[in-house]
Parts: sequence; structure tokens; C-alpha cells
Amino acid sequence: MRFPEFTEEWETKPINDLAVVIGGGTPDTTVKSYWDGEIQWFTPSEIGKTKYVDSSLRTITEDGLNNSSAKRLPPNTILLSSRATIGECSLSLRECATNQGFQSLVSKKCNVDFLYYLIQTKKNDLIRKSCGSTFLEISANEVRKIQVSIPSDVEQQKIAGLLSLIDERIATQNKIIDKLQSLIKGITQNITLHNKPNVRISECLECTSSTLQESDALRSGTYPVYGANGIVGYLDNYSTQDEAVYIIKDGSGVGTVSYVTGQCSTTGTLNTLQAKEGYSLQYLYYILKVFNFEPYKTGMAIPHIYFKDYGKAKIFCPSYTKQLQYARLLSAIDGKVSTEQNSLASLSLQKQYLLRQMFI
Repeated sequence: MRFPEFTEEWETKPINDLAVVIGGGTPDTTVKSYWDGEIQWFTPSEIGKTKYVDSSLRTITEDGLNNSSAKRLPPNTILLSSRATIGECSLSLRECATNQGFQSLVSKKCNVDFLYYLIQTKKNDLIRKSCGSTFLEISANEVRKIQVSIPSDVEQQKIAGLLSLIDERIATQNKIIDKLQSLIKGITQNITLHNKPNVRISECLECTSSTLQESDALRSGTYPVYGANGIVGYLDNYSTQDEAVYIIKDGSGVGTVSYVTGQCSTTGTLNTLQAKEGYSLQYLYYILKVFNFEPYKTGMAIPHIYFKDYGKAKIFCPSYTKQLQYARLLSAIDGKVSTEQNSLASLSLQKQYLLRQMFI
């Protein structure tokens, strides 16, 4: 797929001809003077979600930069993850540095936006050229040798311009979703902060457990089986009917709640919460989303929460009629979130299609 005004052949070159490949490093974490400076310092988990990144979670000082293998990277550097999760990338908006999980690209003979999109089409090549027993990693030399095809400067700009427009729409869509989710959280927090807790969780909810393991779920079936990360398989029978709140009771996502409707089942890593008479389960779901489970966590290596413990905590429950009103309001906003997330998914698919079709 090409713009009709372009017919010239694309030229194949190694990445090394188009960009300088620069690794990163981590200053000694025991030296305080190396940290909390003015230099942004990125890790792989911070990039790939958006086209541009600006502020990092941690920063380093000039001393930290000079006493480590971290390198100063100019604005518009392509931060390319090269360890564990390979091939994720973002463009830095300002001068920065990275840890050793990167082989970043500073463009020298290529439109930087075009190169940013081009490198995304080479993710499988990057992974194939990776090695390592503990985790996969690709070296700077291997990145430099990756062969890519590029068109004329004018065509590069045209392709990058089209894809940038889609990325701008994706960024806008993400902001819409974030604002709606913040609105839900703000309303719910306002309910809990401005009203005195008046009922114990165990008085309005019943908790049941499952012995079902993820391996018991089938690849196909009539009813979904939920695990900590969503649907993990299917069965031809179910344990939950109508509605339920599922809560992760152990592991990294402990305390995360989800609201489900219809006939389904859950694995043993979740507990099932259902409302007692006179209480709206959907209202209680939103309250639990902002409930602080931290004081009720036990276990060092793998955190756990138990209903017998957090069930003693009090929350605010207004009259049943008022609960339903709150639930309808928050559910309506949640419905809008789902609609916007579907639009985001469509935009992402459109972008992936163009990445496959517009690059040789």
C-alpha cells in the first residue's frame, strides 16, 4: 500500500546506516548523590504505551550519569527496549537517559518519526536475534545489523504524517478514557470521604471460594471461567448466576475487584462476593474499588487478603434506593468508558494494519 504519487523502489540498509545505537546503564543505587537529579532516567516498563514520553518515574544527577554506563540522549531519541520485553519503543520529548534495558536510536539519516514506526514492524526480527538463558536480550551490534527498507525523504514524511495523525487520535482517546475513569473514582471517593461508615462489609456481602484451577478450564465451552487476568477458559457448567463481584485474594493483584454478570465460574485465586438482601451489589463494587485493602494484607512473598479480616471493616451504605441511584450513575459512566475503549481498540487495529501494509 503506497500513496499514488510515489513509485520509486525502496532502498535496503542496516539500522546502523540510519541511526546511532546507544545503550544505557544504572548508577549505583546505594549512592544518594547519583539520584533525584534533573536528568530523566527511563526503564522499559515506562515506554511503549504512548508515542511520546516526557517524565520518568526516577531521575539521576550529573554525577550519576558520569559514574555509570548511562548515556545522555538528545530529544527525539527512539527509546527501544532490548531486554525481557523486546521491541517496545517511545520517542523522548526531551534530553534523558535510560537503564541497561535499552538500545536507543538517535536518527542520523532518516525521518525520526518514520524510523519510530519502521522499528515497530521489526519487533519479530529483534526477538529472533535475541539470546539469553535468564531473559532474552538483544545487543547493540545485532540491532545495528537489522536490515530495513526506506523510501525517499518525502515519502518517509508522508507515511510518518499519516501514522502520526492516528497516534494523536489514540492519545486523545486515552485521555478521554482516563478522565472518565477519574470521574468514576472521584465520585466514589467523594461518597466514602463525606459520609460516616455505617455498616460492616460482612453485613452486606457474602463471600464464597472456589477450588477450580486454571488447568481445569477448557479452550472452548458454554460458560466463561475467570481468573486473576480475566477469562482463562470455559466450562459447560457454572457456579455464578446473574451478577457477582470477583476479588483477587492473593498474588500481585490482591484486592482488585471486577463486576461480572451472567453465568460463569472463577478459579481459586478469586473469591466471589454477592450482596445480601437490601444491598446493591453494583454499588458495593464501586465502593470496594476505592477501599484500602492494604491494612488487611498478610504474607511476605505472596500477599493475601481474607474476608474474615476485611469483612470487619465498615463502609458507607445509604438507603437501598440511594444505592441504586449511585450505581446507575456510575454504571452509565462505565458504559461510556467501554464505548471509548472500543473506539480505542479500533484505532489500534487500524494503526497495526497500516504498519503491516505501508512498510516493505
